[in-house]
Amino acid sequence: MKILVTGGLGFIGSHTAVALQQKGHEVYIIDNLSNSSLQVLEGITKITISSPNFTKLDLRNKEAVSAYFNVHSDIDGVIHFAASKAVGESVQNPLLYYENNLNTLTYILQELSKMENANFIFSSSCTVYGQADELPITENAPVKPAESPYGNTKQIGEEIIRDTTYINSNIKAIALRYFNPIGAHPSAEIGELPIGVPQNLIPFITQTAAGHREILSVFGNDYPTEDGTCIRDYIHVMDLAEAHVVAIERLLNRKNQSNFEIFNLGTGKGNSVLEVIETFEKVTQTKLAYQIANRREGDVIEAYANTDKANQVLGWKAKLSLAEALESAWKWQQKIDQNKYPNKK
Repeated sequence: MKILVTGGLGFIGSHTAVALQQKGHEVYIIDNLSNSSLQVLEGITKITISSPNFTKLDLRNKEAVSAYFNVHSDIDGVIHFAASKAVGESVQNPLLYYENNLNTLTYILQELSKMENANFIFSSSCTVYGQADELPITENAPVKPAESPYGNTKQIGEEIIRDTTYINSNIKAIALRYFNPIGAHPSAEIGELPIGVPQNLIPFITQTAAGHREILSVFGNDYPTEDGTCIRDYIHVMDLAEAHVVAIERLLNRKNQSNFEIFNLGTGKGNSVLEVIETFEKVTQTKLAYQIANRREGDVIEAYANTDKANQVLGWKAKLSLAEALESAWKWQQKIDQNKYPNKK
């Protein structure tokens, strides 16, 4: 099938493009390269021995989006990753997040509304739950007021999709609420490639271990957890990519039970920031320089998934461990340092 992956040169998008191509799908990618590199396309091609159809396009340009869908009116499904995604940055620059994450979603859905049959996968987030009352978090957990503008865009995004699929039965959609994606492809041809100072924990860890950052800041050690640091459900990006393939094929094969479905994607297990650091040091035999810093605005204390619904309904389960994810991330960092990719200052 012909699948469009927006933000397909980003971290999760590129791994999903690989997984799609390896399942025999024809992949089309849109990316504005604001937080990615054209060299990611080379990595995808090297892994799959096939190059996706790539178009540089800013989805905030409504006319450009419409023109793209006029040319590619035979798209069978869309997996929508393109969005700004850093919690801290969203607190500092909320309007950027509302424009980039909500306008682009609206423009795509407007185009899909014109099709006879449209299949749509939305990259959502566990941030929609805020600080959950009960753990592990199920899909039935209440969606609370967001802790950050980023989380709010995911909540509003889901509402937009729910309202749209309610009146447009030609659009079938799945929102995948994933927890904390980490790791890289085992080939080290693609991985997480943040531009500027990393907003996520793992690339900051690998850049610090590689000597590009002086010291890693652990934001708060006074949380009500066993070691005082935040707890997250870290899922290997390879498992996550596979889940997107399973989800789009569910829609393509008309196995969905409603026009809009929601699934949590995680491992079902939480690890603290200090546990992640310790595991990284163990699997890489590398000592990490870190310091305790003040809490970061927008961070919740603890979040990990109940994955029963995804396991039973989608038939998908995370298979790879935290150690395997960290090992692959370190291998990817070493590849970057061999000048496969330009260093990001």
